[in-house]
Amino acid sequence: MISDPDHYKQKPRRKAEYIKPPNLLKAKVGSGGLSDNILAKAQALLENNSVDFQPLAELYLNSLFSGIERTRKDLKNGETEFQIASMLYPAMQLKANGGMFHYPLVTTIADRLVQFLEVIELVDDNAIEIVLAFHTTLRAVIMGKIQGDGGTHGADLIAALDQACMRFFERYPDHKVGGQPDHSSSF
Repeated sequence: MISDPDHYKQKPRRKAEYIKPPNLLKAKVGSGGLSDNILAKAQALLENNSVDFQPLAELYLNSLFSGIERTRKDLKNGETEFQIASMLYPAMQLKANGGMFHYPLVTTIADRLVQFLEVIELVDDNAIEIVLAFHTTLRAVIMGKIQGDGGTHGADLIAALDQACMRFFERYPDHKVGGQPDHSSSF
C-alpha cells in the first residue's frame, strides 16, 4: 500500500493521447431529435389506430389455450416453470397490446392473469381452471369488441376474477409462493 501522500502529486510520465472514435450511428441519424410535427403525427396515428386487434388477440388467445392444454396433459411431469411460462407469455402479450389497440379492459384482465401466474407455485387442475376462466373472459371481451374499460360490466368481470383468485388462494394456500396467502396484492 502506498503511504506517501506526495505520490499523488507526481507528474505523469507520459502524455496520453485521447482518440475519439467516430459515432457512425449518430452520423447516419443526425442530431436534433424529432420535430413537433413528426411527434404530433405519430401521436395521432396511435390515437386513431384503425388496425383490427382481433386477429392479433386471437393468436395470443390460441397460444394461451395451447399452454393450458399442454399443461393439463403434462401436470405430473414436474416442469412447473415451463408450464407457467407457456401460459404467462401470451398473457403478457395481451396485457401489453390491449391498451395500444383501445382495449384497456383486456390489459387489466391480462394483468390480473399475469399476477396470478407469477405467484402460483403449483400447477394443478384447480389452477388451470382459474387460468381457463381468465381465457374465457378475455375471449368474450375481444370477440365482443368491448373497447374501453367496459363500464360497470367490465368492473364486475374484474371483481369476479379477483374474487375467484382470492377463493383459490384461501382454499389452496400452498399453491402460492411462500405457502401463505398474501392479501396485499390486487386480488
